[in-house]
Amino acid sequence: MRFCTKSLRVIVTLLALAPLLLLAVVKGDAAKGKQVFASRCSGCHGESGEGKEAIGKMLGVTMPVLGSKEVQSLDDAALRRGIAEGKGKMKPVSLSEPELTDVIAFLRTLKK
Repeated sequence: MRFCTKSLRVIVTLLALAPLLLLAVVKGDAAKGKQVFASRCSGCHGESGEGKEAIGKMLGVTMPVLGSKEVQSLDDAALRRGIAEGKGKMKPVSLSEPELTDVIAFLRTLKK
C-alpha cells in the first residue's frame, strides 16, 4: 500500500507541474508575435523595435532598442514581467499567455 501512495503523490505532483514545464519548453510563434507586436506595441516601440524618438521625448525617457544587447540579455521571464507588469513609464500590456510567449519569440528575432 505504501508504494501505491508514493507513486500517486509523484504522479499528482508531475501533473500539477505539467503546465509550468510546458511554458518553459514552448518557444512561441515569432510570426504571430510580430502581428501582436504590430498591433499592440509598435505605436511606441516602432515596427522593428527601434523605439519612436518622439514618444520617448514626450515621456522623458530613452527607449532601449529591443534588438540591443541590453534587452536581448534579459531572460524570457524578465521580458514577460516587463510586458505584463510594465517597467518605468511603460504601462502593463494585457496579453494572454500565448500572446506573451509569441511576442517574446518575435523580440528574439530582433537580436542584432
